[in-house]
Amino acid sequence: MEQLTPMMKQYMETKEQYKDCILFYRLGDFYEMFFEDAISASKELEITLTGKNCGLEERAPMCGIPYHAVEGYLSKLISKGYKVAICEQVEDPKTAKGIVKREVIRIVTPGTNLNTGTLDETKNNYLMSIVHTDNEYGISIVDVTTGDYYLTEVDSNRKLIDEINKFSPTEIICNDSFFVSGVDIEDLKNRLNIAISSLEPWYFDDELCIRSLKNHFKVSSLDGLGLKDYSIGIIAAGSIMQYLMETQKNSLSHITYLTPYITSKYMLLDSSTRRNLELNYTLREKQKRGSLLWVLDKTKTAMGARLLRNYIEQPLIDKEEIEQRLDAIEELNDNLITREEIREYLNPIYDLERLIMKVSYKNANPRDLVAFMSSLAMLPHISYLLEPLESNLLKQIHKNLDPLEDIHDLIEKAIIEEPPIAVKEGGIIKEGYSEEVDKLRKAKTEGKTWLAELEAKERDNTGIKNLKIKYNKVFGYYLEVTNSYQNLVPDTWSRKQTLANAERYTTPELKELEDIILGAEDKLFALEYDLFNELRESIAKEVLRIQTTAKAIAKLDVFSSLAYVAEHNNFVRPTVNEEGIIDIKDGRHPVVEKMISNDLFVSNDTYLNNDKNRVSIITGPNMAGKSTYMRQTALIVLMAQLGSFVPAASANIGIVDRIFTRVGASDDLASGQSTFMVEMTEVANILRNATKDSLLILDEIGRGTSTFDGLSIAWAVVEHISNPRLLGAKTLFATHYHELTELEGKLDSVNNYCIAVKEQGDDIVFLRKIVQGGADKSYGIQVAKLAGVPETVLKRARQIANELNEHDITIQTKCIDVKKDLNETNNKLSENIESSMESINVTLGENASNCESMSSQLDGNYMTSHSYNIMNESITNKDAIHSNHSLVKSKKSELDLNQMSLFSVNQSVDEIVLELRELDISNMTPMDAMNKLYMMQRRIKEQI
Repeated sequence: MEQLTPMMKQYMETKEQYKDCILFYRLGDFYEMFFEDAISASKELEITLTGKNCGLEERAPMCGIPYHAVEGYLSKLISKGYKVAICEQVEDPKTAKGIVKREVIRIVTPGTNLNTGTLDETKNNYLMSIVHTDNEYGISIVDVTTGDYYLTEVDSNRKLIDEINKFSPTEIICNDSFFVSGVDIEDLKNRLNIAISSLEPWYFDDELCIRSLKNHFKVSSLDGLGLKDYSIGIIAAGSIMQYLMETQKNSLSHITYLTPYITSKYMLLDSSTRRNLELNYTLREKQKRGSLLWVLDKTKTAMGARLLRNYIEQPLIDKEEIEQRLDAIEELNDNLITREEIREYLNPIYDLERLIMKVSYKNANPRDLVAFMSSLAMLPHISYLLEPLESNLLKQIHKNLDPLEDIHDLIEKAIIEEPPIAVKEGGIIKEGYSEEVDKLRKAKTEGKTWLAELEAKERDNTGIKNLKIKYNKVFGYYLEVTNSYQNLVPDTWSRKQTLANAERYTTPELKELEDIILGAEDKLFALEYDLFNELRESIAKEVLRIQTTAKAIAKLDVFSSLAYVAEHNNFVRPTVNEEGIIDIKDGRHPVVEKMISNDLFVSNDTYLNNDKNRVSIITGPNMAGKSTYMRQTALIVLMAQLGSFVPAASANIGIVDRIFTRVGASDDLASGQSTFMVEMTEVANILRNATKDSLLILDEIGRGTSTFDGLSIAWAVVEHISNPRLLGAKTLFATHYHELTELEGKLDSVNNYCIAVKEQGDDIVFLRKIVQGGADKSYGIQVAKLAGVPETVLKRARQIANELNEHDITIQTKCIDVKKDLNETNNKLSENIESSMESINVTLGENASNCESMSSQLDGNYMTSHSYNIMNESITNKDAIHSNHSLVKSKKSELDLNQMSLFSVNQSVDEIVLELRELDISNMTPMDAMNKLYMMQRRIKEQI
């Protein structure tokens, strides 16, 4: 340390305080990075790595970026999960004695990035704090750019993950206990691209957290904020507040409220469901186009776009709240002209939430304030249009919408119409706003006139025709003379600078004018900067009024957007019920019908309830539209519960508490899970966490394993979900296992549906229509043809299919023979058992006193003659049947059939024959033999 240069010593002392950050160290017009920071930054930013003499034997690795381009480079590092400490020069180098004083003025992290130019304006940038204690979690979420600040508590890992998926924070801070809570931290980092870090224990100190919140909100008790029942949530919220104070080193006055919320107030959507339903992004391209948000988002403001995304992420389950949103949309559609006028006035409104943040942070420039003013100019017009509207939410919006005319007028009086971006170079304040500014501006203007007069005079006096008076920041004002006129320069002029083809001079008179002009200019710039700061501070004091109005505008924007979408897409208002009935007539997929012509999309009905129509089993070939149909049902329910009109002729939607989807499958190579393991994990999650009020969308359960195992699992899943004593959830279940259609007659709440298909020779046409009944064919070869499989492969496939059909008939015939043989054997066994029973009863009745010896005699006689003959005959018959069965089974295995009947007797025959062979007859009493045979008979009857 002693060997380092003074500048590098200052750098190292600062770096020691911010070890977990890349340090941007201001040197003149650049931010420089050294040592490990330079190596990392040069690689991530793709900039040149150089070296600098630091006093050590080796040069220090170094790289740098221009200070005026810092935000772009900063955002690149933040997006990769780095923290960056900005170290600025806090004194003028001209007046500094020794090394220039520097301080870290802010720390930028993924969750505290304030650069609105690089953030997605349609999406919140959330920072989340998680406090784990025992089996509970305190959660707090804040968006520093908008001031949104929430807290809640959950009691399980699953619920915690649901909240993380809902808010998609860019950064999570937590206590050490979170890392041993059982949550898959690496999965969160990789899947959601979240920066996760634990903080020192003092951030989570109870007293410190409570005190920081009281101080910020200027209250003596947190009970008044509605936080009485959130002891762990308060710790999470307090830790976030302290983290922000440590990183921002600035006022947080724009964070004006802390809202507690209960997770059960909203529909639960796990990460799989959000992906499968493509709510905000498409599954493959990760793009907005093709998602539900793409269809619904016709908002005019950034605030409205963010709120709409939140509505989609958090559908309601309270009927009254849903109805209120629907009322607002309906009224806006009933007043079409008013709605369109409102949307016209919304269009020019800038992002008021993020603008007021910039004002509070003193980052807003003059153009920001002009944009703010132009936005406020729209508010009185919108307020006037809202006045006659009567729905509850629109009346509430009108009440909360403050026209803010005083703030608009203040900015209009102070700032010129087209100001510069820079705040310290003047040209900001409007004429008439400040007397002193007007005086200094006049002096500056007259100074230019004086300079022009002096230039003309000196040109006449010297005869130098091309003489010019110019200015730069280094030399001030000067007279410039080209070399060809040097012989005419008076001796009284003083040389300032020599150039290749000219000389620059000054005179006593020019120096005097320079002092007057530059003095006025410096004073003018300083005064304009002071007045601009005063204006920002005046606006910042009204942050609560501005935020309340901004949120009212966001809601109005969302409702008018949903109304516009409903009208232009022929959506209808859904009826909402609490009886569990989902009755959709001519439902359509909101996204697919936009991707194709509306006239080409085939609508379908859906009917589910909590009684006889709880589970719909849907069969049909691939590409026929099963997945689209199921997804559209889920989306229609979700849209209704977020308060939107829906794509249908009519819809009566029973409120669901959660939607689960199991659609498609893929390997999870990162965690070492196969396709089938991923599938079963998702199924397990659904069966454990769904309720009778949930909606399940299950597609091709069991296809990731063998046919027999897959069918068995699918069968058991349907039985479980359809049974109200076990689960009883409303379910759409698509499958290729046609055997599952047998459940319609066995389970009261299960119904069969299929996709209608029209056959034209070897070709098929998908009619996309859901009809009652099960599909009788898979049409796999026809689908392969549509997919472009070569004709040679298709021809061979048809040949194999024909052979399989022929063998299937043979197998069915042999199975019938097996069943017939079993029936005959059963009859013989029954007759012999009944005969034995009669003999035993007669003998026991005749002589009770000789029971023991008779039993022994019967035992010996029975085993050596009659019973043995029965057993032997039975085994002989079973061996014959088993031999026949083995032939059938071998043939089926040889043909590698993809579908098999659940009602096959093969497995039962094997088990009973094996059991008969293993019976120890010599050690059985007649009663034991009779009971054993009776149980076998029952099993055979149950299986056939």
